[in-house]
Amino acid sequence: MSNNKFSWELFEKAPIVGIVRNLSIEAVKQILPVYRAAGLTTIEITMNTPGAGDIIRYALANESEGLNIGAGTVCTKEDLEVALDAGAQFIVTPILNKKVIKSCVKKGVPVFPGAYTPSEIYNAWSLGANVVKVFPATALGPEYIKDLRGPMNQLKLMPTGGVSLENMNEFLKAGATGLGIGGQLFDKKLIDAKDWDGLLTHFRRFVEGLR
Repeated sequence: MSNNKFSWELFEKAPIVGIVRNLSIEAVKQILPVYRAAGLTTIEITMNTPGAGDIIRYALANESEGLNIGAGTVCTKEDLEVALDAGAQFIVTPILNKKVIKSCVKKGVPVFPGAYTPSEIYNAWSLGANVVKVFPATALGPEYIKDLRGPMNQLKLMPTGGVSLENMNEFLKAGATGLGIGGQLFDKKLIDAKDWDGLLTHFRRFVEGLR
């Protein structure tokens, strides 16, 4: 486990969790300083990314100043052990796995488990989730977040899947605590072209969108 703890202050400064999936460690080395320079603060490396553990270790050893660095797509206790061994400061799951949530709560590691229906979301919250990842949010959109928080306004929700520059503000106005954003944030064309200045401008649009 990481000695550097997750910072809620950093998260609240820019409540976007950037989802890194299937990028090489070489690409991530270039992206991390750009991500931070843009004003983004929280990033997850998915466990189905080749070499995810090594990428998390590198990020924590070299780029942890001003960043929360976690692991995503944690589906099993085995995934969790690999992620925590690499030093992940927070855990994100695409599904509701009680063992993973309970283990994180016991270890004091923030956990954002994935859930979809009202019952799943409330169960995740009851088990000790810090924030519940509403996944996939693509089809149901911002109105679903608003509907959920009507009777359950204590919930902290992070819609993920289908969140973009165009609709991010609607999700926040609907009551989202944070936003999980993957492909829309990590623009493949800019990364493949190694256009780091272009990527910085792109990232900054999302930071501006939070305002």
